[in-house]
Amino acid sequence: MTPEEIEIVAHKLHQAEKNRQQIKAITIDYPNMDVDDAYKIQSKWMEIKLAEGRKLAGYKIGLTSRTMQKAMNIDEPDYGMLLDDMVFHDGDTIKASDFLDPRIEVELCFFLKEELFGDNLTKEDVLAATDYIAPALEMIAARSYRVDPDTRYGRNVKDTISDNAANGGVIIGKYKIDPYCDDLCWIGAMMSKNGIIEESGVSGAVLGHPALGIVWLAKKYAQHGIPLKPGQIILSGSFTRPIIVQAGDKIDVDFNHYGQISLNFN
Repeated sequence: MTPEEIEIVAHKLHQAEKNRQQIKAITIDYPNMDVDDAYKIQSKWMEIKLAEGRKLAGYKIGLTSRTMQKAMNIDEPDYGMLLDDMVFHDGDTIKASDFLDPRIEVELCFFLKEELFGDNLTKEDVLAATDYIAPALEMIAARSYRVDPDTRYGRNVKDTISDNAANGGVIIGKYKIDPYCDDLCWIGAMMSKNGIIEESGVSGAVLGHPALGIVWLAKKYAQHGIPLKPGQIILSGSFTRPIIVQAGDKIDVDFNHYGQISLNFN
């Protein structure tokens, strides 16, 4: 794609979000675009938001499970940016209509105290650079149709990456988990919607250990000369299937002795 095409698509996604109106999948009009084009679109869109006054809060990792990678025909996760207006907390009430086709996943969120940068990072480097970890949820959204209502065309990973890796927001729990706790890859969660358990999972489903997702992300950004910085929050990847939410729904997620997260949609 040309720089002009990338900028046009970034503005289309931006307006789709502002107008609360989904657009056609990007790959319908640009069938020959590649993953690099998709990340360039994502970056340009985030530049537009930052120019309007938003601030970078951190990053997210998506598609960490092998099941989802196979479904999307890829062999690695994807990533996107978290901005300050995307951050929510346990107990918040969220307006569902502010998001397009919102869904909720269960994750862990790493709070960094030291910079992460380089090609030789390890899980131990990530744990040493982490201040604490919190239970978290990711709200995913879709500025382009997941399935086109007219043609039934299904968007693919390039559409999702362009769409900031489908990020809508992050909901952070109150509990602070020690990065060196013995069961970091055995943290389980049960997610209920309106009192009915819809999903459950365990944190080790994220690449075998949630810190390995942060290793992967830091190496990806290092290729562009971008470090993960102290004070940033990093979503390490979902370990449940996403569930659809709408106005009137109440979500409760039980992380056992690592606390709970509750939120309402109006």
